[in-house]
Amino acid sequence: MQIIHLQYPAQQLLTQRAHIGVAGSGDLELLIEPSTDNQAYIQINTSANGFEEIWRAVFDRFFKLYSYAVKIEINDFGATPGVVNLRLTQAMEVLRDEQ
Repeated sequence: MQIIHLQYPAQQLLTQRAHIGVAGSGDLELLIEPSTDNQAYIQINTSANGFEEIWRAVFDRFFKLYSYAVKIEINDFGATPGVVNLRLTQAMEVLRDEQ
């Protein structure tokens, strides 16, 4: 088990929370809540060790599109980068619909 922490500057605030996916084989659970400052904080709990560089690349791309002040917790059980992007996109759709 590996825990990865990432942080990004943010420009937009969110007021909603989101829960997407489940921690199961080849999938992941994504929990999002607002951050109280102009930063985005990500904690990734993953069963696949040695992929920090790939996680960072996924979130570098994500925060170029969505600059939200959030706290994201990911409970990963072997999700591919495509699944990670899918879950993040789903979360943004849920959050946009609720605002």
